[in-house]
Amino acid sequence: MKVVLFCGGHGMRMRDGSSAAPKPMVMIGDRPLLWHVMRYYAHYGHTDFILCLGYGARDIKDYFLHYDETATNDFVLTGGGQEVNLLRSDLADWRITFLDTGLHSSIGERLRRVRPHLEGEDYFLANYADVLSDIPLPEVIDRFRASGAVASLTAVPPQSSFHVLEIDECERVAGIRPVSQFPIWENGGFFVFRRDIFDVLLPGEDLVDGALVRLAEKGQLAAYRHEGFWVPADTIKERVRLEELYQSGVRPWAVWEASAALGPTPVLAPAEDLMGSLPNPRFEPAPAVQGRS
Repeated sequence: MKVVLFCGGHGMRMRDGSSAAPKPMVMIGDRPLLWHVMRYYAHYGHTDFILCLGYGARDIKDYFLHYDETATNDFVLTGGGQEVNLLRSDLADWRITFLDTGLHSSIGERLRRVRPHLEGEDYFLANYADVLSDIPLPEVIDRFRASGAVASLTAVPPQSSFHVLEIDECERVAGIRPVSQFPIWENGGFFVFRRDIFDVLLPGEDLVDGALVRLAEKGQLAAYRHEGFWVPADTIKERVRLEELYQSGVRPWAVWEASAALGPTPVLAPAEDLMGSLPNPRFEPAPAVQGRS
């Protein structure tokens, strides 16, 4: 399936006052956040990407136009330094379409603008370019195909660190509970769409607040409930958390590393060509759409 990635927003909550880089290009380890998202999809065989660009488009284009596989992959150098054979490759089988979808476009409008590049696709995937997760993608796709719905999203527990107060009639606090303990779910992205989604998208509107709300009202929006690892990079605090996990070697989102640890034989490729458990996630009609937009 083709993968549409929304990576044109300004990412104001991520700014640290010293960098104007677009949020998808914030580094996690030695590669940008966007690369980690794309590598996750590529691990499951989805290597045809459509990048919905806006703010920071030049940074994203330049990164891939000048991508150096030897910087982060093992290789063999021969011929007096003239020949390089990679022992592992990141991008060799990737196809990336870079599309300007507007500087201030909503996510729904960005999706509308890439429609011509999805002709003939009965199903396609879409996601924010700033969320890392270990969601079992093949299972999500299989359940969506069987659901008959037009769209699905991943539902995750509330991510806020705030606490909710229970206040009695005398205005005394009777209880304090973390938001994460409430039986509500947030929109976590990792969308799967039938091409029918374009029939309900209106010009200029947001994807979640617009099209998905109408689909939910008609029973055509499904949700895959995931209680495993899911971390956005909306804020500097979240970005720091991801960097700490990366440096510690605990990288639940890096499903490709787990596979590599099983010991597959590396394939030589020419250089010009490279935390959480999963307790019974469920897939069902989405009761509401809230959270990320």
